[in-house]
Amino acid sequence: MTTSSLALEGIKARQQKTWASGDYGAVGALIHPISERLVQAADLAAGSRVLDVATGTGNAALAAARCRCPVTGVDYVPELLERGRARAAAEHLDVDFAEGDAEALPFADGEWDAVLSVVGVMFAPDQERAAAELTRVCRPGGTIALANWTPDGFIGELFRTVGRRVPPPAGVRAPVEWGSEPRLRELFGDRVRDLRIDRREFVFRFRAPHELADYFRAHYGPTLKAFEALDEDHGKLLYADLVELAARYNVATDGTAKIPAAYLEVLATRA
Repeated sequence: MTTSSLALEGIKARQQKTWASGDYGAVGALIHPISERLVQAADLAAGSRVLDVATGTGNAALAAARCRCPVTGVDYVPELLERGRARAAAEHLDVDFAEGDAEALPFADGEWDAVLSVVGVMFAPDQERAAAELTRVCRPGGTIALANWTPDGFIGELFRTVGRRVPPPAGVRAPVEWGSEPRLRELFGDRVRDLRIDRREFVFRFRAPHELADYFRAHYGPTLKAFEALDEDHGKLLYADLVELAARYNVATDGTAKIPAAYLEVLATRA
């Protein structure tokens, strides 16, 4: 099933409002280690020109700047970019933050030595266009490095849990397809070589499973907006679903919550 360009633009506009709601910076702060690990895996040389696509509040951009790279972080949510600028200033890191769309990056062909995205570009509604843009702006021989939540991990299950109460837009492929190796190979095709895909885990830690549900309901735009779309009774059902999900994935044995969330670490060379 295809979705028209007009419909995709409408979806994108709603996404912008979703990511601007709540406090994504609070969630981003939890998962910052994913960016540090990806940047080290990408083995960026000091001085490399680095673009962080769908940067959010700048996790990967800041990690790359710590490698003494000139970095630009691009996102279509101005509120998130402002948080990124404040973080860079606080850490005395030289990062430029620019407003832009992952499906139409405002940069020249081959402008960047490395292009990164950490659980960001995966949410672009037109996956083919987003993948084409990542490769277009990366120079031949440059590095493309991604971290994407998997369909079969905790976050993939969280999206399906929310989707059973508040269905996602029709005709748009699930963001977690970027966490599937066959889909990645389909998206990038012969535009990249040396595609390396490794399964990793990030562990969410809370004092109890219900605290994860509370945190995501308060801070994470997609879950916050889902609760806003439901009446009180259905909201209670969604909350119970999230607590049950967190408890099911919890591997802690001391009464706290230790919840592994699978993602793919993706490294490729631009052909």
